[in-house]
Amino acid sequence: MRLGLSCGWWGIGQDQDHLALVRRAEELGVHVVWASEAYGVDAVTVLSWIGAQTSRIRLGAGVLQIPGRTPAMTAMTAAGLSSLSNGRFDLGLGVSGPQVSEGWHGVRFAKPLERTREYVEIVRMALARQRVEFHGNHFELPLPDGPGKALRSSAAPSEHQVPIYLAAVGPKNLELTGEIADGWLAIFFNPDLAGEQMAQIEDGRSRSAEPERAFAVDATVPLSVNDDVSAAADAVRGYASLYVGGMGSRTQNFYNALAVRMGYAEAAAQVQDLYLAGRHRDAAAAVPQQFIDDTSLLGPQGRLAERLQRYADAGVTTVTFAPYGDTLEERVGALETGVAAAEQAGLL
Repeated sequence: MRLGLSCGWWGIGQDQDHLALVRRAEELGVHVVWASEAYGVDAVTVLSWIGAQTSRIRLGAGVLQIPGRTPAMTAMTAAGLSSLSNGRFDLGLGVSGPQVSEGWHGVRFAKPLERTREYVEIVRMALARQRVEFHGNHFELPLPDGPGKALRSSAAPSEHQVPIYLAAVGPKNLELTGEIADGWLAIFFNPDLAGEQMAQIEDGRSRSAEPERAFAVDATVPLSVNDDVSAAADAVRGYASLYVGGMGSRTQNFYNALAVRMGYAEAAAQVQDLYLAGRHRDAAAAVPQQFIDDTSLLGPQGRLAERLQRYADAGVTTVTFAPYGDTLEERVGALETGVAAAEQAGLL
């Protein structure tokens, strides 16, 4: 099993800390660093900056927002990052949510699975330097009745293939991920309940044009190191309540629905009610500790080693740490402890 590092969103005042954490991760042999984007700083700029100051660690877009770029622009970006980093780029894609898609990018959120399927197909065509002609329900290339013509990428041929990961939460999206992607970016992953999700991935893979191809499962996991497990969980409460309570509308929150499927329907409803009412501290307090423990790595090194084994047993190929701490030193310490725990468990 490999290890990753999630640096989350940049541009909110901790960029130099993030870079120091990435450099330490590279020293520790961490396989990949993932950068996110929401409606602030984009992930491409961040990964370019990281790539120029590292030499080995892979550069993961976790994720580029499908409504924010045309498929051709995403393919151009992926080709550039892969070329300049000597093949170190991993392309993660996601549809985001209706608030960001429609409120920030001005793109309707309707039929996200169909849009994703068409988008990935066009990206693959462009990266393979095929002539891009596509006639779908969401994308038409070239536009009809105009001067445009089907073009082939002018980027030089490359020995490096860009793997495509999809961020997926719901059952149908998991099936699509297995069918068309090279990997799954998982969030709020509970290894003890992962059998159903993995089966959905496999259902999709059985319909793939290449069902025998290698497939990666990368789970982003909050990492909070403390001898007191309850105190470790408290550090993660704000993150859990943001997603379960506030990442989406009352009627369309994929993470809340995931918590419901995991058996936390009553708590998920309470957290959402409190969060949407502006009572964020109360919402964080209402997240069950068991939910946090199910989906995080909490405690001292020995406990982390035991809990990491669950991810390997569930079929996760990369555990991506999201280290918690009030200071850079604490976050670096958490990362170092997480790596040591993986070594202790014999997983590296």
